[in-house]
Amino acid sequence: MSGFIAVHTGAGNCVDETKYQRVIKEACVRATDILKNGGSAMDACEAAIMRLENCGNTNAGFGSNLCWDGYVQCDASIMNGNNLHFGACTNVTTVKNPIQLARVICEGQERMLSMERIPPMVMAGQGAERYAEEMGCAMIEPSALISSKAKFSYNHYKSKVAKLTKSSSPSAEGAVTPDTSSALDTVGAVCVDSTGNSAAGCSSGGLLLKVPGRVGQAATYGAGCWATDTDAASVATCTTGNGEYLMKTFLAKEICTDLFTTECAVTSLHKTFKTKFLESPFLPAHQDLYGGALSVIYYPKNGGGEVLWSHTTKSFCVGYMSTQQKMPKVGVN
Repeated sequence: MSGFIAVHTGAGNCVDETKYQRVIKEACVRATDILKNGGSAMDACEAAIMRLENCGNTNAGFGSNLCWDGYVQCDASIMNGNNLHFGACTNVTTVKNPIQLARVICEGQERMLSMERIPPMVMAGQGAERYAEEMGCAMIEPSALISSKAKFSYNHYKSKVAKLTKSSSPSAEGAVTPDTSSALDTVGAVCVDSTGNSAAGCSSGGLLLKVPGRVGQAATYGAGCWATDTDAASVATCTTGNGEYLMKTFLAKEICTDLFTTECAVTSLHKTFKTKFLESPFLPAHQDLYGGALSVIYYPKNGGGEVLWSHTTKSFCVGYMSTQQKMPKVGVN
């Protein structure tokens, strides 16, 4: 087994997601090239998500949804299944690739700071941006993260809110529900490298017209991504959907935990979504619960594994590729 990558561009209610298929293929090819050359799962996962952040069509990095105040605030996280380290950033506006900063923060978990200070696991706002610049991450002007597509959606729904509420308060965003035909929340990737180590990551601009300062599941431990390696199996998961609901249910961690204790991965994922998401006592009983998850499980003893996904939305655009394949497989499910 020389390596495997799987990526998604969010769970949504759009039947035609052909605009995502090209960039998904590019992300998969870029990641597998890294794996073929001896790169780690973390290297490949980060590279795949960076490609998704840069394309302009996804709700991550450039092209992210705009907050109520008209600016982009990004979240991202990544987890290393080999050492169980996790790093995340939230509410960053000047970091070109939030997943790059999340990776730097994750790697920082390996060593204590001066005077035995514990290194940060999650960093936010201006402090995170200063740290990103100090660590050599690519920086950008806040306006450069705003795509014409995101600006159009922002103006469209902001004007609807203004007409209905005549209010400039952020709480007025609830008066109009933005069209869910676009992708919801995150992009993400899961990966296993030639040594059997796994990684999972996600990146998001959050909900359209979100209250500035809101933290989504893409920066929340246990909700946006999870990866764990044992002698028996390596498991990685990344989620997408209504962030608050994913956070309340720790869905990424729950999925991975359940996959470790099952004989049928497909049955396990279905059961987790049903009992721990759709039927969760922490979530509204009579409301649409939008969510999706992409997972990979690898068994080092026999070299086999599975890639699987589940979603409560009409569509979920995914792609995957092993280093032994010539081309990635991409589909809207």
